[in-house]
Amino acid sequence: MVSDYEKEECKIEDKVMPYQIPRILIAGTNSGCGKTTITCGILNALKLRGYSLSSFKCGPDYIDPMFHSRVIGAKSSNLDLFFCNEDVVKGLLYERSKLSQIAVIEGVMGYYDGSTVKGMEGSSYHIASVTKTPVILVFNCKGMANSILAMVKGFLTFESKHQVVGIILNQITESVFLVIKEEIEKEFGYKVVVLGGIPKLPKECQFESRHLGLITADEIKGLQEKLNLLSSIMEKHIDMVQLIRIANQAEQIVIPTNWLGIAEPIFKVDIAVAYDKAFCFYYAENLSLLESLGAKLHYFSPIADRMLPEGMDGLILGGGYPELYKKELSENKEMRESMKLALKKGLPCIAECGGFMYLNQDIDGEDMVGYLSGSCRNQNRSLRFGYVTLKANKDQLLAKAGEEIRGHEFHYYDCTDNGTDFSATKKNGTSLEAGISNDNLYAGYVHLHFYSNISAARNFIARCALYKDSVITSAIQEKS
Repeated sequence: MVSDYEKEECKIEDKVMPYQIPRILIAGTNSGCGKTTITCGILNALKLRGYSLSSFKCGPDYIDPMFHSRVIGAKSSNLDLFFCNEDVVKGLLYERSKLSQIAVIEGVMGYYDGSTVKGMEGSSYHIASVTKTPVILVFNCKGMANSILAMVKGFLTFESKHQVVGIILNQITESVFLVIKEEIEKEFGYKVVVLGGIPKLPKECQFESRHLGLITADEIKGLQEKLNLLSSIMEKHIDMVQLIRIANQAEQIVIPTNWLGIAEPIFKVDIAVAYDKAFCFYYAENLSLLESLGAKLHYFSPIADRMLPEGMDGLILGGGYPELYKKELSENKEMRESMKLALKKGLPCIAECGGFMYLNQDIDGEDMVGYLSGSCRNQNRSLRFGYVTLKANKDQLLAKAGEEIRGHEFHYYDCTDNGTDFSATKKNGTSLEAGISNDNLYAGYVHLHFYSNISAARNFIARCALYKDSVITSAIQEKS
C-alpha cells in the first residue's frame, strides 16, 4: 500500500524534472574579444575528439548560431531571458541538449552586460546563474601585461557569485602568458584556473565582419579549413582535458515537467520557409516550436527557385541580407509573381525584417514582390536596434488587440511604410507604431520570438489550417 506521504512525494516529482548535462558557457569581457572565434574552435576540437555536441547563444543574435551549426552539424539555439522566462530557458537548454555529451553556450557582449545599460538582466552572467553553468571567461590581452591581472580581478570581484571557473587569455604572447597565468591562479587560490593563452591568430582562420556582425557562415569560402586550423590552435594552447572536466562538473538543475505542455500538435499544415543566402536569420527554437505544433516545414530559395513550393498552407520570410542580393531577387520575376498571387489569395504569412523588405515594392530601386506599398532604402546607419515588445493595436494574425509578443530588431534600411498595427516599446520606454498586419499577415522589421507568447505560434498554425480547409473546400466546389 502506498502511504499518503509517498503519494505527496510522487506529486512533487511529477512537477519537476532534474537533469545534469555537461556544459560550459564561454563568455567575454566585451564584444570583439574573440569569444565567437574561440567558441567555434573549441566546438570543432571537441567534435574531432568524438563528442556529440549541442550549442547555444545567449541573447538575440542570429549569426553566431549559424557558425555553431556548421561546426556541430545541428541547429544551434538562443537562450534569452527577455524573450523567455527562467523555466523556459532551462527547458530549451534541456530539450536541445539532452542527447548530447557536452553543451557549449556562447555569451553575449560583456559578461555582465544586460538588456539595459545599468542592469545585468539577460546578461551572460544572468544566463549562467539561472542554468548553473560553469563559465570560462575570455580576456583580450592585446597590448597588456600586468594590467591583465587588474582586469581579471575586476571581473571576479565585481560579483561574488560570478560562476567563473576558467579563464582564457586571448591575443597574448607566450612569455607574458606564463607569468600572468601563475599570478592569476595564485591571486584566487587556484579556484579559478587559466586554461590557456591564445596567440594572435593567423588571417587564414579569422572571420570577417559587416554592419550586423560577422558575415554569415555560408558566405565564407573554405570555412571547414578555417575551423580545422582554429581547432588545432585551441588544442595546442588550451587545456582541453581540464575544459572537459569543468563541463562535467556542471550542477544538476530542475525544470517543470510541463514547460512544453502547451506545444502539443494542434493541426497538420505545410509551411514554406525561405532559406538561402538572402534569407537566413531564424531562431531555431521558433521553427522547432512550429514543428511541434504540427507544421511540416518546406525550405525554398527566393533567389534560385522559380515558384513557391506547391500545396503550402503558410509562408515564412525570415530576415537576412536581401539588399546584398536585390538584383538576383528582382530578376527572379516568376518567384515574385508566384508569391504575390499566393498572398493575394490569402496565404498566411510572417515576414520579418529582410522578408518584410522583400514584400515591398522595391529595395534601392530594384523591383521586389510588390505585395506591400513601401519602398526600402539604405540609411547608412543603425536605425533601430535592440529588444522590442509589440502590443497589438487590433485583432490580427498573431494576436488579439492588447496582446503582446517580444522580439528584436537591428537594421540599416528603412521603409516608406513601416505600418501602424502594433505599438512597439523599447526597454527604455520609448514607443512608436510599427508593423503591417491583418488576419493573414505579419510584416515588419521586428524579429519575433514565439516563446515570449506561444499563443502567437498557435494562432499562426490555426490560420494556416483554416486556409488549408478553404482551399480544400474550394477544390471540392469546383469539381461539383
